[in-house]
Amino acid sequence: MSFRLLVAAAAARRVGTAPRTHRHPALAARRGFVFTAPRAEEAVPQHGGQTLVEKIAQRHAVGLGAGEAVRSGDFIAIRPRHVMTHDNTGAVIPKFRSIGATRLADAQQPVFALDHDIQNTSAKNMAKYHGIEQFAQTHGSRFYPAGRGIAHQVLVEEGLAWPGSMVVGSDSHSNMYGGVGCLGTPVVRTDAAAIWATAQTWWQAPPVARVELRGALPPGVVGKDVIVALCALFSHDEVLNHAVEFVGAGAHALPIEDRLAISNMTTEWGALAGLFAVDDVTLRWYESCAARPRATVSADAVAALRASVEAEPGRWIADRDAAYAKHLWLDLESLTPHVSGPDSVKVATPLAALERRRVSINKAYIVSCVNSRAKDLREAADVIRAVQNARPNSPVRAADGVAWYVAAASSQVMADAQASGDWQVLVDAGAKTLPPGCGPCIGLGVGLLEDGEVGISATNRNYKGRMGSKKAHTYLSSPAVVAASAIQGFICSPATAVSGAIDSAAADTRSVRFGIENAAPSPRASASSLGASAAASDAIRGFPTSLAGRLVFLPADNLNTDGIYPGKYTYQDDITREQMKAIVMENYDPEFSRLVQPDDVVVAGANFGTGSSREQAATALLAAGVRLVVCESASETFKRNAVNNGLLVLESPRLVQWLRKRFQSPDAAPTIVSGLDAHVGLVAGKIQLTDSSGASVYDGDLPRIGKAAQEIIVAGGLENWVRARMAAQ
Repeated sequence: MSFRLLVAAAAARRVGTAPRTHRHPALAARRGFVFTAPRAEEAVPQHGGQTLVEKIAQRHAVGLGAGEAVRSGDFIAIRPRHVMTHDNTGAVIPKFRSIGATRLADAQQPVFALDHDIQNTSAKNMAKYHGIEQFAQTHGSRFYPAGRGIAHQVLVEEGLAWPGSMVVGSDSHSNMYGGVGCLGTPVVRTDAAAIWATAQTWWQAPPVARVELRGALPPGVVGKDVIVALCALFSHDEVLNHAVEFVGAGAHALPIEDRLAISNMTTEWGALAGLFAVDDVTLRWYESCAARPRATVSADAVAALRASVEAEPGRWIADRDAAYAKHLWLDLESLTPHVSGPDSVKVATPLAALERRRVSINKAYIVSCVNSRAKDLREAADVIRAVQNARPNSPVRAADGVAWYVAAASSQVMADAQASGDWQVLVDAGAKTLPPGCGPCIGLGVGLLEDGEVGISATNRNYKGRMGSKKAHTYLSSPAVVAASAIQGFICSPATAVSGAIDSAAADTRSVRFGIENAAPSPRASASSLGASAAASDAIRGFPTSLAGRLVFLPADNLNTDGIYPGKYTYQDDITREQMKAIVMENYDPEFSRLVQPDDVVVAGANFGTGSSREQAATALLAAGVRLVVCESASETFKRNAVNNGLLVLESPRLVQWLRKRFQSPDAAPTIVSGLDAHVGLVAGKIQLTDSSGASVYDGDLPRIGKAAQEIIVAGGLENWVRARMAAQ
């Protein structure tokens, strides 16, 4: 949640149609979920029609007045079609109960799917899984046990992430549902508990970026190459905290599996959603799903979907005069296979250039929700078949010293791959099979990277420490490149694996063609309007008007949630606050927990808290005594976690730039205890830094905290806020 927007004006409403629906009393009490005062008119982009994101959000908005239309920047109460939780259900259940809720507001809304730590058969984990299943049975909700598959894939297969609807998940890769025309976006654990109890939560409609995919993909280039290239080509937060709508002839030409992969990794690109419009490709894909034996998608529902798309085409696409925050484009015809990394999705190299470096690998992975569907496994198996045809007299196996792991995205995918023979081809080539689930992608189970190892993976994240040791290195690629690399023992193309040698003369030297245009003013309020709209915002009782503490500077950009709170601890629900304090920032700087003191003001670089939706990234900082983080920019999902748990996050690029100049050094430590004290006026929107003598060395502005946000902070987070309002009814 943007604290600038908490104190600025909500988007001016324009005339449109909106369903009149009931707002749950817990969310309607006094201010409900209206977090802002009216926004200054000059900060509001002029709108005509609606984007597709706005249209879908409108269908799920609760309590809109007659004629009100959802616009980017609006804070709205939403009732999503479904809310998904996975292994983290075990942590949401006590939150739900602590609110005072005893039953689900809508038993058909929650979906529980176990997928993350399914290799862990300890008595403790089995008891946790049993408790989740019993909770689902007690309340009559959908439950998918360990082995059914990764939750995101299951929701698509089961027709729960349905075109034209809004589905949220307590997992950052909920963006994936956009591949089938469903507005998927992450929420956090506290939100999930609130939705269980009230069927609703709050959402800020994000600015929307229009991403035009031009032309068609060349042979051998797939959706994974598209999103890997986008993450690297637009690597300066161009779509940070935006929703992305993919349009153009290239988007319509992509198969659903490639759309799902692209939408999935819009998370790593920094976006809150990645949406493709429903078209004939979507409809034909659903029709094929409905025609399967023991189909999980209703043929009647698919027929009704096609009828609606054909009868009301305007309902399923953005309006011609919709306002977008920016317009990006990528020429697919100019794209070649790309590899991300090492250790960052913001760096990518054309495969033709990278393979000439002969980067040796120790492990290879085709796992995760981004690239373990039947099409992915078939493309990997086809590489093995091609190599075998080229070497008919010798069996094709993974290179000596390379451990290769494969897991299907779901039990249905695995059955399809087995029926086609693709699964056996991979097994015969030495792939070690894992059950359908997240496994090594989240750093759980067998096959993790060890110190000094290099991995090539068809997963979606390559942050240091994500898939094992933080002293290992990870590259990301398509499944076909993973298979070729596993066979050769170094990162290479399928063509190189087939021929057995790199053809340097044939290296593709084409440049990728891409561009960006700012299409409209940002819906975020301007600095001047912030001051005007917040001037009347006095502190409510119990809210600290100011705070002071040592300034601790973390100069890194893109400090992700794995760096703040390692994934290996995420599903250990019994970790105490003292233990959290000891491990906070472990993957970023093990010294942080020793250096930080209660009431320190932490200042960090750009895109702070990017990555997963784990709320422990916020609560671990609270456990260390940190009450305020100031950063150049922050992930919206992290900010949502922060305010939901009572942690303040404010953005001040000017302050960060000043600190960078003051402490710039090639030998700068990752955690700098600055020797400065920060004095922050939370309602006044001011920050002053003083040195050891008490002299002022910096004065600047900060976003001001509005009253609605103050209420959540004073309550100790959204959980307590909702509990109090439920008790008052």
